[in-house]
This record gives sequence, structure tokens and C-alpha cells, in this order.
Amino acid sequence: MNEILEKIKEYELILIHRHKNPDPDALGSQAGLRAILRENFPDKRIYAVGYDEPTLTYLTQMDQVELPGQEKFLSIICDTANQPRIDDERYQAADFVIKIDHHPNDDAYGDLQLVEPERSSASEIVADFALATNLRLNAQAARLLYAGIIGDTGRFLYPATSPNTFKIASILAEYDFDRSALGREMASFDMKVARLQGFVYENMQVSENGAARVILTQDILKQFDLRDAETSSIVGVPGNIRGINSWAIFVEQADGHFRVRMRSKIVPINEIAKRHDGGGHALASGANSYSIEENEQIWRELQANLAQNSAL
Repeated sequence: MNEILEKIKEYELILIHRHKNPDPDALGSQAGLRAILRENFPDKRIYAVGYDEPTLTYLTQMDQVELPGQEKFLSIICDTANQPRIDDERYQAADFVIKIDHHPNDDAYGDLQLVEPERSSASEIVADFALATNLRLNAQAARLLYAGIIGDTGRFLYPATSPNTFKIASILAEYDFDRSALGREMASFDMKVARLQGFVYENMQVSENGAARVILTQDILKQFDLRDAETSSIVGVPGNIRGINSWAIFVEQADGHFRVRMRSKIVPINEIAKRHDGGGHALASGANSYSIEENEQIWRELQANLAQNSAL
């Protein structure tokens, strides 16, 4: 962490990135770090880059910045497991790249890495970084990092939630922001998403050993007037049902391939994701499928994975 701080001190221009299709932890860690660095280094030019996800602009918005010609700059990439997922490719022109992440380090990119897969979230790591290096926090940073932790722990329900997670959240909660209002906003969704939840419950396919899947085609997305990013809020829906242990949500993209969001309560599923152009955490991963046949293959693997682990 001290090495990262020393690198930050070296550069007057810093870009902070996160992954495409951001969630609260991606934005919380990215914009939370921006708020921390601006608080402590007001003379530096520090920008959070990428596109603005419309459903999450209540958290923060990105900086629209044109880089000067030949000036050297530092890129810090938060919550992004592999290079193809980095939003804003200008990191490739950076003089130095730092990776801060809590996913398995299968793609060990960057010149300096702070990767801790046992952590609940990238936001927890960023908060710990600030505390360990005696950087000042402020209410803006605390709100963003708290949102990131809440998002990636499912309000402290997921297994990666540790005593340190609660400790960090407690420290952040001491700052002056409206936690109740933030929690309400994060838990709220539009009526069209509520109707999609009903569709998921009605159309979910469930195997005998507790695997489940739902396929959302482009026609279904148009029917509910939804974009892909808006379907992220229903990823946990199958897990609310007793007896469902692993599940996958297949979302057809505009180009015809399927983005596959995979979750599990106990049995790891990230090896399945790796076999299908993806990866992630043991119990929360993402993959890509490029045909109906591959959809079926992933579904078979999900069921077989449960059967094999149930037999142990």
C-alpha cells in the first residue's frame, strides 16, 4: 500500500478506471478513490473515466476529460479482473498502471498490484488503503465506499463478508452522509424491473438437484423495455427460493451472443465460467455464450457441478 501511495505522489495527472457495465462496487471504489485523492492532493488532476451507467448516476458521474499530448500519467484500475473488461482504453498509454482488485488474479496485469481475493469488495480494499496510509477520508468518499461494500456483500449476506468488512463499514458510517437514503435508493427499482422479476419466477427452469436458469432474449428485453444493465438487479432472484443452489441468467446481447451471470450458494462455479470466456469469484461469476448450443452446455455443466459436489 505504501508503494501505491508513493506512485500516486509521483504523478500530477491520474486516471482512475473500473470495469465495463459497472456495479456499485466498481463505481464506489473508483469514485471513492477519486474523492480520497482529491481530498489529499488538491493540486493534482485526478479523473474517474468511463461511461455513465444511467441506473447508477445517483452514486456518481464520470469525468469527461481530454488528455494533453505527451504528458505522462498514472492509471489506477479498480475492481477489474482482466484487461478486456477495463472501461476506457487510455490506460494502455499510461506511464504506470496500478491494479486494485478483489477477484482472483488470473490476469496479473499492471506494474503494481493490490489484489486480495478474500476481500468482500474493491471498496473495502480502497478504504483500507486510505486508513493504512493515513490519507484523509471525507463524507463523499465514505458514502461511495460504503455503497460499494453494501452492493458487493448483498448487505453483508455473502460469505466474503468478514469482521474487517464490518469494521470498515463502521468507520465509513461515522461520516456525514444519509445511509438510510442511500440504502433505499440501492434497494429500489422501476416497475418494469419488478415485472421482470415476476417473469423470472414464472419462467425459471429448475433441475432436480437445485440448479436453475432463466433465458432473457432480446425480444423479452424489448417486451419489458429493459437494457442489459437493468437486468443485473434480478440476478439474485433465483437464490431467494429454498432448494435452488446454483443458477445462471442468460441475457442475449445486441450482437446475438449471451452474457451469462452465474451465482451459487455453496458450490463454486467460477471454473465453469472460465471455460466459457469468463471468470470471477467462486460463488459469483460471469461468462459468455456464443450459441444456443453453448447455452445448453453451460446448463449441463451447472447441473453436473452440483451433482458431483453433492456426492462428496
